[in-house]
Formats: sequence, C-alpha cells, structure tokens
Amino acid sequence: MYEKVLLLVSLLSAALNAASSNPNVILILADDLGIEALGCYGGTSYETPNLDRLAAEGVRFDDAHAVPLCTPTRVSLMTGKYGFRNWLAFGILDPKARTFGHWFSDAGYKTCIAGKWQLRSYNPPEYMPEWRNRGMRAEDSGFDEYFLWHTEHTEDKASRYANPRIQTNGPYVKNTEDQYGPDLYVDFINDFIERNQEEQFFVYYPMALTHGPFNPTPDSYSWSTGDRFESDPGKYFGDMVDYMDKMIGRIDSKLSELGIRENTLLIFYGDNGTPKEVVSKMIDGRSIRGGKGENNRRGTHVPLVVNWPAAQSGGRVVSDLVDTSDFVPSILDAAKIELPKNEAFDGRSFIPQVMGDSGEPRDWIYIHHDPLPGHKKIGRSIACWIQDKRYKLYDDTRNNRFHDFITDPEELYPIDLVTTNAETKAAHGKLRTALASLDR
Repeated sequence: MYEKVLLLVSLLSAALNAASSNPNVILILADDLGIEALGCYGGTSYETPNLDRLAAEGVRFDDAHAVPLCTPTRVSLMTGKYGFRNWLAFGILDPKARTFGHWFSDAGYKTCIAGKWQLRSYNPPEYMPEWRNRGMRAEDSGFDEYFLWHTEHTEDKASRYANPRIQTNGPYVKNTEDQYGPDLYVDFINDFIERNQEEQFFVYYPMALTHGPFNPTPDSYSWSTGDRFESDPGKYFGDMVDYMDKMIGRIDSKLSELGIRENTLLIFYGDNGTPKEVVSKMIDGRSIRGGKGENNRRGTHVPLVVNWPAAQSGGRVVSDLVDTSDFVPSILDAAKIELPKNEAFDGRSFIPQVMGDSGEPRDWIYIHHDPLPGHKKIGRSIACWIQDKRYKLYDDTRNNRFHDFITDPEELYPIDLVTTNAETKAAHGKLRTALASLDR
C-alpha cells in the first residue's frame, strides 16, 4: 500500500512539474472538414480512431466555428484578429502582419510550419493581376523552418497530393515522384520534433487534406492500380478522411515515442465546412451535405479537439462558443507568452476550460466572411454576422437579418421582430448591442 501511495505521489508530482513548464504546442488545421466527418461528433461515414481517442482522453468543444472559406479562417487564426482589421484579398496574408509564428519565435520557441500555405499569390495572370505577389512569403511568416505547398503563384502550385511540389526553407524538394504530400508533410514535422525534443517547440500543420481534388491516397486500391489524379468525392473522400486521421496518429505516436507527449498541447481544428459534393451520415440517422462556403452552420460548425495530458481535465465535452480569433490568445496563454500590448486582438483563451475551470465563456461570436477579391469568387459577397448559441444577426443593409438557427438551420425564414415573442426580441437586442460595440 505504501509503495502505491508513493507511486501516486510521484506521478502527480511529475504531472504538476510538466504542467508548470512551458508546453510544446502543435496546432493542426484540417482543410474542408465539418463536425459530421468525425466519429467523436456522431459521424458514422468514416474511420477516425485517432481523433476519437484524443477527444475521449482530452476535451472536445462542440460549439466551435470557423469562417466558411479557408483564407478568411487562416488569416484570423494566424493573427488573432477579425477580418475587418487586416483582410486584403483571398489567398493573401498581409506581408506586414505578425503571426503566431513570430510571437512563438520571439519567446524562444523553435517553430515549424508544414502543409498548405496559399497566402502569397492566389490569382492567375489573367485575373486581377494587381493582387499577384502581394501576400506574405513563407520565409517571412515567423517560422524557423517551413515545408509548404503553394508558396508562390497559383499556376505553379502543381499537386498537393501525388507527386507534390513542395518548397522547404528556400529550395524546392527534389524527387517527389511516387510520393504522397501528406506523408511528406508529417515526415518533416516528425523530423523537426525529433531534432528539437530538448527544446520547447511550436508546430503549425495546415493540412492539405481533405480539400479537393478528391484523389486516391496510398491506402486506396486505386493508388497502385489506377489514376492517382482521378478526382471522385464518392470514391475517395472517405479515404482522405481516414488518411487525415492516420497522419494525426503518426504525430501523436512520435510524441509518445520521444517521451514528450505529456506536456505537448495538441489542438485539432477545421477551417470550414465539408465540401458540398459530400454527404455524410450521422449516428442519429441524419444525412448532412457539406456546407463549405455557406454562411449557415454547415459552413461554419467545425471540430475542435484539444489534448494536453499534463494540464487538461480530460474526457469532457465543453459547450462554450469558440471562434477563429480565440486561438492566438489560447496558445499564447498555454505557453505563458503575453499578448503583445501594441496590437488589437479579438479572441479570448479557452485554455481555462481545457484545464477544467469555467474560464470566460463567450456570449457571442463574430464572423467576418469576405471572399473578395479572389479568382473564381465572382458571385460571392461579403457576409458578416454575430451569433450566440441560438440566434444569428447579420450585419448588412437588408434590415439586419435575424435568424433562429435551432428551428431554421438553413436560414430560410428571417424572424419578424414585430410579431415575435419578448424573449426573441430581447435576444435580438443583446446581439445588436454587441455588434455595435465592435470597432469595425
């Protein structure tokens, strides 16, 4: 009995010591993945055992949201700001911006980014050429090392999957024939982790998966027998989700192998909803069509799984609202890095909730969805709104459209404020006041 008590005290002491030191931080951003794709959110169409386990052992947020398209989410995620503060154009990150790469590097962390960039030069030569070469270069984004697809002009990006074209710390990678991009991204990340295991490190992995084209993965039958560039969501989207989960499992296993999993904060998040070509099944029998690009919940409601063994109060589901601006204050909070005083930030840390405290839950979130200007974005328009856990108020000229997305998830029927009940009118008033408080 005495030995068991000593062992328990020793384990608790080790956990406390680990949690008191600055953690390693790994932020993984899936490309085009709504909550319906994961088993831990009730999805039944795909196999996601690694993420399901990380959620079961860690903390799953069930009301996290992103902007409905990738660049608006990524710019906000990396800078901690709503789009009205620093948005320039689709596929563009302001080269003057500061990112979480800069802040972690300034604090002495070793930093690495691998995966998808697409923040430098998005438009092809014939479309609004004034936006070419206007964004941030990967080498200026604050990371010590990078290994990225689509770092320069759109027409030069080539494949992100089979035979990928990848730039790493300057030159392009040679001999990627018969290679699969996601494998190479994770190879680079795991090598970086192994080389820096004695240091504190920050890894940002903006995944290529599960964005189209919907190609075979190395685990698909067609990888060996057919066309590796065939795009068919019905045949390959499920394989892509499965492979995405497999890549996360490889990173998690590397951390355990090196003995540094305990004090590594691992965060998984989606950048927008699942592609519209995809229909997924839920455990309750519903079929959900992907909502990428849509302003409804199918476009914004994304997975957020946080796993930090040394500090978390694990095995929980947190229902607090989270939006994209919350990640900078959260990961800097975990790393005990003070937010810069000379910049405006729009989010708040969710780390207290991860650790089992109540924290400061949001009453509302704000989404600034601006896809313009951008190639193939003709017909789209800016949409901004504020929402709580039930109601959504658009910031537009059409009478500030107001919806109840519990009873009207597709937002087909705006609420008539003249005839609605007092409770709904009060909710509208609160959101209108909050919207007016934003320094837009």
